[in-house]
Amino acid sequence: MTAIDEIAPDLFRLSIYVPDFDMQFNHFLVRDEEPLLFHAGFKGMFPALREAVATLIDPATLRHIAWSHFESDECGALNEWLEIAPQAQPVCTLVGKLVSVDDFSNRPALGMTAEDVLETGKYRYRFYRSPHLPHGWDAGLLFEETRKTLFCSDLFHQFGDVAAVTSSDLVGPSRDAMQKMQEGPMAGYMPYTRQTEAVLHSLAALNPESLAVMHGSSYTGQGNQLLTDLAGVIKENFDQG
Repeated sequence: MTAIDEIAPDLFRLSIYVPDFDMQFNHFLVRDEEPLLFHAGFKGMFPALREAVATLIDPATLRHIAWSHFESDECGALNEWLEIAPQAQPVCTLVGKLVSVDDFSNRPALGMTAEDVLETGKYRYRFYRSPHLPHGWDAGLLFEETRKTLFCSDLFHQFGDVAAVTSSDLVGPSRDAMQKMQEGPMAGYMPYTRQTEAVLHSLAALNPESLAVMHGSSYTGQGNQLLTDLAGVIKENFDQG
């Protein structure tokens, strides 16, 4: 079952909770002149996600399918979406395009850099490079400049079947999630590098007013302090590992 919530104007969170992982997998649809889907999802989730998208738009009208880094829950069903949306283009970082996506995808990707802006109609999207944050040297995050929404991918990961959106602090639940994963096979889930703090501070400087989170509640409010505080949490968890 896919839960559908409008967490900001024209921005819909499509969430599938997987009890075995005690984790939500969230996908974000932007309803605009050129609709955008952020997170293509697992192949196995594609039928449920397609049905959810169809309640909001005609899936064939999708124009942009974007994600942070090359991983199955981010882009595993990319080709399934491309098959039903003939005008859709994959959107990722330039590094992702060059090292993985153009070989995997049925259609060449738009490889974005920080200088590039993607316009869908009312909204403007810019990719910010974030190597190894949350994962992978090809990682980047998408920031909507009109309503100031940051698509966070795995940043602020939380466990549980939680509310679609919150204005409460996300740092504590994120710390708990990192500590929980550090105890099992997912140890090292989010590395801390020499760039981590600088990248998070640069994202905080954007002063996002919404945080679209892949695993757990999204956030509405001033997100800059949360991003600044998250750097310390990631370092703390990494040092403990």
